[in-house]
Amino acid sequence: MLRLGRRGLWLGLAAAAAAAARLMGWWSPRADFRLFIPEELARYRGRPGDPGLYLALLGRVYDVSSGRRHYEPGAHYSGFAGRDASRAFVTGDYSEGGLVDDVSDLSFSEMLTLQSWLSFYEKNYEFIGRVTGRFYGEDGLPTPELTQAEAMITKGVEANKQELKEKQKFPPCNAEWSSTRGSRFWCSQRSGGVSRDWIGVPRKLFKPGAKEPHCVCVRTTGPPSDQTPDDPAHRNRGDLDHPNLEEYTGCPPLAITCCVPL
Repeated sequence: MLRLGRRGLWLGLAAAAAAAARLMGWWSPRADFRLFIPEELARYRGRPGDPGLYLALLGRVYDVSSGRRHYEPGAHYSGFAGRDASRAFVTGDYSEGGLVDDVSDLSFSEMLTLQSWLSFYEKNYEFIGRVTGRFYGEDGLPTPELTQAEAMITKGVEANKQELKEKQKFPPCNAEWSSTRGSRFWCSQRSGGVSRDWIGVPRKLFKPGAKEPHCVCVRTTGPPSDQTPDDPAHRNRGDLDHPNLEEYTGCPPLAITCCVPL
C-alpha cells in the first residue's frame, strides 16, 4: 500500500547512512595532513602577503582559494577565513562572538546541518590538515569534544531516519490561509512532498512535546501502519484510530478537503 512512499523513504535512509559512513572516515588518521596552531591558521585569510586562504570546520582545515570571491577580505564569508568558526555555519551569527568553534549546545538537527557543510567542503575544496585546540590535540588525534560532536551527528542521523518514517506514515497536508475565509487543508497523492498511492484525509496530529498540532494526511483503509495486512484484528480503517489524531470540527470524517473558518 505504501509502495511509492517506501521507495522515497529508503532512498532518504540510504543517503543518511552514506553520510554517516563518510563522516566516520574523516576522523581516521591520515599521514598526509598538516597541523596548525590557531595563531598560524589566522595568517591564512587571503590578505596581501598572506600565504593562502584557509578555513577550518570541526578542526579540519580546507584550502578555499578557489572560492576566493566568497572568503577574501570584504567578501560575505570573510569571517570564516583563517579560523574555525564551526558554530556560525549553523547559527548565521557572523559577529566576532559568533565566529567560534563551540558547538557543544547545538541540537541534533543543527549538527546534521554542520555535517552537510562538511560534505560540501570535502567535495569542493582541498583538505589541508587539522588545527589544534578544541577538536584535535597537539598530536593531531581527536579530542573528547570531537568524539561528542561525532556522536551528536550520528544521533541526528538516527532522528532523521525516524522523522522520515513518521512523514511516510502521516504526510503533511496541503494548506492555505485567507484573512477572509480562514484555513483550508487538503490531501493529495503528493501532499507534504510524499509520493504515495493513497490520498488520505486531513487530521490534527498531536505530538509529544509540541505546543500545537499540525495537519497530516491519514490513510482510511487497510490495516494500521503498525499491523500486517493479514492481521484479522484490524477494522479496515487505516490509521484513523491512532490515539494522537483528532478530527477537524465541522469537517466530514472522510472528506479529503477541510475548511476551518475564522
